[in-house]
Amino acid sequence: MTSRSSASTETVLFSAEDIERTLKRLAHEIVEANSGSKNLVIVGILSRGKPLGERIAALISDMEQQAVPQGYVDITLYRDDTRKTLKPVQGSDIPVDITGRDVVLVDDVLYSGRTIRAALDALKDYGRPNTIQLAVLLDRGHRQLPISPDFVGKRIETLPNQRVNVRLKELDHTEAVTLQSDP
Repeated sequence: MTSRSSASTETVLFSAEDIERTLKRLAHEIVEANSGSKNLVIVGILSRGKPLGERIAALISDMEQQAVPQGYVDITLYRDDTRKTLKPVQGSDIPVDITGRDVVLVDDVLYSGRTIRAALDALKDYGRPNTIQLAVLLDRGHRQLPISPDFVGKRIETLPNQRVNVRLKELDHTEAVTLQSDP
């Protein structure tokens, strides 16, 4: 008789160095696609999109030798899916008028597309951008809405029962992206 382990397995998708290298590449792609950074505003989606957006904005600012406005949105009140426990609202902060600007939304993982739809709704409260582009660290597929990223760190095929865990130094004091598979 063989016994099966009920423990889940975790595979590292990104190390800390991989994350940093990927963010640098994404920053370069964003600058190239927008012919510079003059009209850019970087907006992270709470919670893990915020520090990623801050890092991308800092990288672009260093490359272009000019500050790139950045902020963040809290999508809690814009979600269309029901949750048993809602997170407390933290609020949004976008320090510039985004009307006529090229906004890059930043998030850690793109999955169903519902988070991005909620972020698009939240952005309407801050003006009417020229363009809205999407940058994600990881695209794992399984879209429920017609949302497609403009800038992708990595695309992977996952199963619906797998979980992507993103740990960032700003929030978790460690840094890695892992794929957790339950038996």
